[in-house]
Formats: sequence, structure tokens, C-alpha cells
Amino acid sequence: MMRKEKDIIGEKKIPAEALYGINALRACENFPNDTRFNVRWYKAMGTVKQALYLTIQRYQAELQQQYPELKTLQKISDEHLQAMIKAASEIGQGKHTDHFIVPAIQGGAGTSINMNINEIISNRALQLLNHNLGSYSIIDPFESANLFQSTNDVVPTALKMAVMMALNELEEKINALRFSIEKQETSHRDSLRISYTQMQAAVPSSFGKLFSAYNDALSRDWWRVSKCFERIKQANLGGSAIGTGITVPRYVIMEAIRELQKLTDLPLTRGENLVDTTSNLDNWTEIHATLKAHAVNLEKISNDLRLLASDVSDGKSLSLPQKQVGSSVMPGKVNPVIPEYIISIAHQVYANDQQISALCGQSLLELNAYIPSIGHAVLNTLDLLISACDTMKTNMIEGMKVNAENAYHQLINNSSVTTAFVPFIGYHKSAEIAKIMKKEQSDVFAAAEISGYINKKQVEEIIKPENLLKLGFSVKDFINFNQND
Repeated sequence: MMRKEKDIIGEKKIPAEALYGINALRACENFPNDTRFNVRWYKAMGTVKQALYLTIQRYQAELQQQYPELKTLQKISDEHLQAMIKAASEIGQGKHTDHFIVPAIQGGAGTSINMNINEIISNRALQLLNHNLGSYSIIDPFESANLFQSTNDVVPTALKMAVMMALNELEEKINALRFSIEKQETSHRDSLRISYTQMQAAVPSSFGKLFSAYNDALSRDWWRVSKCFERIKQANLGGSAIGTGITVPRYVIMEAIRELQKLTDLPLTRGENLVDTTSNLDNWTEIHATLKAHAVNLEKISNDLRLLASDVSDGKSLSLPQKQVGSSVMPGKVNPVIPEYIISIAHQVYANDQQISALCGQSLLELNAYIPSIGHAVLNTLDLLISACDTMKTNMIEGMKVNAENAYHQLINNSSVTTAFVPFIGYHKSAEIAKIMKKEQSDVFAAAEISGYINKKQVEEIIKPENLLKLGFSVKDFINFNQND
């Protein structure tokens, strides 16, 4: 069964039970791709519409009370508003997504997004009132569902709401990951290991020090993400087409964002200059730079742990959980799929950053036509980073094992440990001990004894974790060294 709908261009046949209409169908035909519109943004659109309808309801009630003679200002009946509020609320809960058919990648500055939502709200409201779908003479996508609105204020406001919701989730995931790494830091505070610079053995360190660096990096990420709310809190809801509020009652301009605050408990505010809030999107480049920084840290941590756990490393001192079979032809092979997944995510985030920066620069005069692609990229980044933090914590960090005995054995058999002797016997004598270690294939204790520059008791004292890992050396260290002579 089909129904007919028409617009200024012509007629289209629509499936009889479809909540979408001619505007959404035309968009599908014009933008033939199957890139799924982000459900976070879809739900936010419903909540923004709900806030507007509640505001309009109050506005009309006050008009009726104060100016009962001005009947022409009553644009829509309370019965119809109630049905639209219910329909918008259902969208806010994620219902009717099958009827949102507009792809994420599109032209038109988001008009197709707005109209698809308007059609769903109109038809669902008609359904609730026992009218036939498509009966737009009763509830119309333009004159009813889009009352006192523009694509250019509703769509960007919904995007900011959706991003804030995702930022809340990302904050939680970063903190959970950080706490997981902090546990590893605490457990292995004194587990000695060789540190590496430029992929070469450098100086003695510990797994606790390594994990503490990851912990601090993630702490910075959490702090930066928490500041993103401030950068996008100003919304242009009520600003209409370009931020001047044309066609919108001043009451709605002033009150709609307050209603949205009540519905969402998010720190959204009305922009001080709605023309600026509508036309300039530099805030998206700013917050995405923060998200990119987090991706950089996730890639760094994943690369480090993948390398330390690799078969290229002799006598591995760290192992990652084995999560799945690694090869269809090599029996027993297990690959580091979690680090690889996270690294892949990081590089998608870098690609998104380039796209966002380029398209935000396309804000020509009063409007940026590419808000759908910008919003899609930002939300894609957030979804990916949430996923990356979650799987890193659950499938990598929590099951990661440190072999402290292997790490210690590697340290005392590697010439890098002799750097710790430099304050006590000097660079050249320490270098001679390093040379003996390499030539004789001996550990540091045997090499020190051969050299005659430092005895076993002194070596043991120097490489105690509490001495080796403290910040710098003191006069007391020299006194203890000489007492062990």
C-alpha cells in the first residue's frame, strides 16, 4: 500500500505505514549512500523538539490568558501539541529510528535531518490522534512540527546536546581506564626494568614509572575533555535561520533553551550573539583537537605495550591477554588485536580532525552548509574513543601480566644498568664495566668485581628499587656508598 505526498517540486509515492515523508525520500534519492546517521544526534533532535513544543505550549497558554482576543497568534491546538510532545519524546528515547532514512553524509546544511524528524513527529502525532498518516492538513511537518524553528538552530543545538552526552560517557571511560592503569602502577611500583630511548636500552627504571606516565597522560585527557563542555555550551536555539530570531516569538527565544536545560540537565546556554553561534564553528575544531590529543595518548600506550609484549623482544617481561586466534594458516599464532584496534581508531580520529578543520573553514557568510558532515565526524570520533577506552581497560590492561623476575634479569644483564654508577665512580669507569658485561656476557655483579671499581655490596645498594627510582641523588648516597667500600 502506498500514499501520495506532494511538495513544490512534485508528487511522490510513500509506503502507507511510513512515518517519513516526501522530504526524507527525496534526500535518500539525492544522497545515495548508506552511512548511518548517528543515533545520539537522532535522539537529541527529538529532545530539542520536545523542549520547543513545551515552550510553545506555555507561550500559547500565556497568550490566551493575557490576550484572549488575539486568536490569530494561537498557531496550534493544545491537543496537537500534546501529541507532538509525545512523538518527540519517543524520538528522544530512540524509538522510530527505522523511519529516519536520511544518510549521515548529505548536502543542504541539515535540512534533510530536520525534515525527516518533522515528518516522523507529524505522522506519529497523527497516529496517536487516530488520523491517517500523511494527513498534513491536520498536523503539518512545516507549519506544525517545525513551528518557530529553523534547521539552522535546531540541528546544531541537537548536535551540541548529543556531543555533551557522549563527552559525559567518554569522561567515565577515561577515568575507568586510568584507574585500571593506576592499579598496575601500584602493583609494580618497584618492579625494575630497562627503559628505552630511540628503541635502545637506556637507563634503569620500573614498570611503576612506566605506568605512572600513562596514568598522568590519561589524567590530562580527562581534564581536557571536562573542559570541552565550556567550549560548546552556547547554543543558537531560537535564533532561526541566521541567528536574528526572524519568525520566532521573543518568548520562545528566551525560554526554549531553559526548557532544554530542564529536560537534559546539561550546561547548555543561549548564545550571547546568536549570529556568531550560528555562523562560526571554530569551537568544533577546538574540542576535536582535545579529542585528537586523547587519541594520541591511546596510540602511544598501545604501541608501547604491543612492543614490550611482542615476540621480537627477547625474554618478554610483559604479556597481553590472548583474545583471539591470530592466523588462518599459522597454528598457535595470537596477534595483539586490541592494540591494533586502538591504533586504527586513533588514525581514524586524525582523519576526522582533518575533515572537521577543513569543513569548519567553509562557514561562508551566515551559515556553514557542512554541519551534517562535521557533526557526523565529531560523534564518530567520540564513539570510537569510548570504544577504545573500554576495550583497552577490559581486554588489555586488566589482563596484562608483568614478569618482574624476567625484567630484573634483563636489567642486571644489560649494560644500561651501569648508568646508575656514574655519580659514584664516573662515566669512564662505568663505561669499562659496561664493556666487560658485553665482552664476558656477564651480569653487572660479575663485571663490577672484574673491574675492581665497585664491589658487590655497593652494586646491590645502588640498584635497590628505593635507591634506583628516587628522584636524583643526595650527599647521603655518597656516605652510604663509601661505608660499603
